[in-house]
Amino acid sequence: MNECLRSHYYDEDEMHEECGVFGIYDFDGNDVANTIYYGLFALQHRGQESCGIAVSDTAGPKGKVSSLKGMGLVNEVYTPDSLSKLKGNIGVGHVRYSTAGASTIENAQPLVLNYVKGTLGLAHNGNLVNAPELRRELELTGAIFQTTIDSEVIAYHIARERVKCGSVEEAVTRALKKVRGSYSLVIMSPRKLIGARDPFGFRPLCIGKRDNAYILASESCALDTIGAEFVRDVEPGEVVTISPEYGIQSYKNMCQEQHARCIFEYIYFARLDSVIDGMSVYDSRITAGRCLAKDSPVDADVVVGVPESGNAAAMGYSLESGIPYGTAFVKNGYVGRTFIKPQQSQRESSVRVKLNVLKEAVNGKRVIMIDDSIVRGTTSDRIVGMLREAGATEVHVRISSPPFLYPCYFGTDIPDREQLIAYNRSVDDICKIIGADSLAYLKMERLPELSGGRQYCHGCFSGEYPMKPPTEDIRGDHEDFKRGSESHIIS
Repeated sequence: MNECLRSHYYDEDEMHEECGVFGIYDFDGNDVANTIYYGLFALQHRGQESCGIAVSDTAGPKGKVSSLKGMGLVNEVYTPDSLSKLKGNIGVGHVRYSTAGASTIENAQPLVLNYVKGTLGLAHNGNLVNAPELRRELELTGAIFQTTIDSEVIAYHIARERVKCGSVEEAVTRALKKVRGSYSLVIMSPRKLIGARDPFGFRPLCIGKRDNAYILASESCALDTIGAEFVRDVEPGEVVTISPEYGIQSYKNMCQEQHARCIFEYIYFARLDSVIDGMSVYDSRITAGRCLAKDSPVDADVVVGVPESGNAAAMGYSLESGIPYGTAFVKNGYVGRTFIKPQQSQRESSVRVKLNVLKEAVNGKRVIMIDDSIVRGTTSDRIVGMLREAGATEVHVRISSPPFLYPCYFGTDIPDREQLIAYNRSVDDICKIIGADSLAYLKMERLPELSGGRQYCHGCFSGEYPMKPPTEDIRGDHEDFKRGSESHIIS
């Protein structure tokens, strides 16, 4: 991706997740590249900067891996011809948005390592909070890094441990005991497919089965897309090994009672048709809308959602309040993450390129607009303005998450506090800035209802993190950067 295009897009007031992972092992020996392609296509919402596929033939030589990575969307990088050249019955795939490491082809995943025991293909979703420290230790022992991403640190440690132990799953477990942070991993060894999830369960990972093939994926929607049945979620702290000899083997020596699922998977990141740790994303967002209607009611004529994640919450608000649900926004589905943002001197707004208002739906009406979050506030004021220009007499904004007050260190690109509109501002102040008639956020005490009572991380709202945050900048290129006094830990 052209770096200037990326910089033009990413100053938008939107949240981004790090990536999506997918892996498959076909015990019958069928090629899997096409299936990985469709799996990644279903996970495209999790990362749109780069994508990659790596495959191997388990009946062939151990050192042979075919891979293809590129910048851009899945359907831009791959063609039927390029997929046909990726021969192998085991493989891993990845879609990426960078929260740590630059947006370059060198940092695209999966990572493929050749070492004395054969090959290793690794796809990672998450952020390691101790990556700079581990990286320096490896460099002092002679390691030469090809990327600036923390995923390569994991790959190196697995390769080094594999030389010293009897199995790849033991090597993975040993390596993961050294890292701290969030990770959902899919790893391809010459004869096994391995999945691993960090002990807190920040990022999702599930297991599926289709005929005589087993699948690992970030979300269950990817299983639906390829016609696979959902088997179960990988538990927080669990390592699973998939092989024809033993099927699914589970290793739970890193499992713990305290979990910290990212609550924003339910609010925004995950696709609406996914189920994460037994909780439907759709039901979670409906619940968020219902909670907003109970806690922050207002008289209005129509409830509308900002596509896509705001729509289900708007439906929930409508169901609870009895106010009709309407469609106020038409979204241009062909705008990717790489479109050229208009210059300030031009009349076109990047928001208008992506969204247009149906005047007939809002003209002369009091509108309740539901959105999933307000980060910097630069987009919210434009959307509110567009509704007013279309004839809305009142615009009441309801947000299906609490205010962002702290950065995230576990795979979400929430910026530093000074860039957050809610930092040092009251709700009334924010309401005036975005030009709404009223504004209300989801209450913190409602979050357990969104997760179905499951434990979750709320650090971006409360500043209370499940582990000590890093003292160095883990979201750049591993340069030393001391942070302020935001090191709160959940007791």
